[in-house]
Amino acid sequence: MNEYRFCDLEVGKEQEFRVKVTEEKMHHFLSMSGDNNPLHQQVDYAKRHGFKDRVVYGFLTSSFYSTLVGVYLPGKYALLQEVKKISFEKPVYIDDELTIHGIISFMNEAYKVIEIKAMIKNQNSEIISRAKINVGLLDEVQNRDNS
Repeated sequence: MNEYRFCDLEVGKEQEFRVKVTEEKMHHFLSMSGDNNPLHQQVDYAKRHGFKDRVVYGFLTSSFYSTLVGVYLPGKYALLQEVKKISFEKPVYIDDELTIHGIISFMNEAYKVIEIKAMIKNQNSEIISRAKINVGLLDEVQNRDNS
């Protein structure tokens, strides 16, 4: 886990990580969300509607934006404030390998807030999702007390 503080960051700083979408992740998301839509559960239904297989939940894939912020950029001292303008541009399927990438596009020193432009690509380098994320950073005094 990264431990970037506001003073360690600058516009243009980037981080990324990779994750594979598994049947187990799908099962856990269903259990947590209760979303039993047949598009996510039934191969035949998904194929009848033009997809090659069951479609992974959009919010399962977008949950990786939380991982980006809480683990990678900035990491330990992050306080996720807003995920806005999430777009889902292509379907994701089980066993897809995703790369989650974020770059700092704006910083507000007075409020210790950063904006991250984020995207998720599949193993074919196709963009499957984009988002803008606002992140607050815990202040230096609080960080020392909680370290």
